[in-house]
Amino acid sequence: MKNSRLHNLQKELLDGVQTKLAETKSLLQNQDLTKLVQGKTGKGKTILITGASSGIGAGMARTFAKLGYNLAICARRTDRLQALKDEILAENPDIRVELAELDVSEYEAVFTTFKAFQQQFDCIDRIIVNAGVGEGRRVGTGRFHINQRTAEINFISALAQCEAAMEIFREQNAGHLVVISSMSAMRGMPKHLTVYAASKAGLAHLAEGIRAEMIADNLPIKITTIYPGYIRTEINEGAPKLPFEVDEATGSNALVAAIESGVEEACVPTLPWLVLGKAMKHLPLHLVNKLG
Repeated sequence: MKNSRLHNLQKELLDGVQTKLAETKSLLQNQDLTKLVQGKTGKGKTILITGASSGIGAGMARTFAKLGYNLAICARRTDRLQALKDEILAENPDIRVELAELDVSEYEAVFTTFKAFQQQFDCIDRIIVNAGVGEGRRVGTGRFHINQRTAEINFISALAQCEAAMEIFREQNAGHLVVISSMSAMRGMPKHLTVYAASKAGLAHLAEGIRAEMIADNLPIKITTIYPGYIRTEINEGAPKLPFEVDEATGSNALVAAIESGVEEACVPTLPWLVLGKAMKHLPLHLVNKLG
């Protein structure tokens, strides 16, 4: 009996490694979106994106629209959302775009907004938990209120979004939850990144816990965690150039490619962050600091 259990465990471990290798191969091969755009792979499906008024949220919306997806976009700045909607529909007149004002720190509003979108579209196929803030200060320097807001928006507000999304998906018995974490979540980070990295690590573990439950309950709901590297957007426009950074369009396309591949986790862009992500987990902290 003991040998049988050991054999089964070895087989499960081997199958798990092979699955991860297949996912990595899929990520590396799925960087070109041309076929997905030509095939309108998202036709008839709907994606809800939070924090869609700027940055990678807006960038992903533009790219998913090219794939034929209908879009439910929300953020605090409705003027920016309306401009994005007009731009997207001008280039993709065959899809549907609905928008809503949403401050994700208003937790009840998250549930109300998500449910309203579901009623508008009948079904939400994918929800991307993207809204967040990049602010942060060194711990112990008298800026607790800034770090508190960073922790609350990036984790508690993200939890509200995950709760609202999973309520919809459980009701539908189908769906794809995507959370946008960060490469900084791989390790504790110094200076202004300390609380930001911790909140994004918490979000990644939250998503993994939900994924574990879906596996345990054998439910057909997919969970993906994305770890973006340095992507230059208007949010970090004035910051110094960072290692391996890419522009917003390149980063957004890489995000969409990773999400469309259906993997459980992905570092984006795949190269060099897939390799760096594995290294970050084992390197001494003084070397990890250099990426901060």
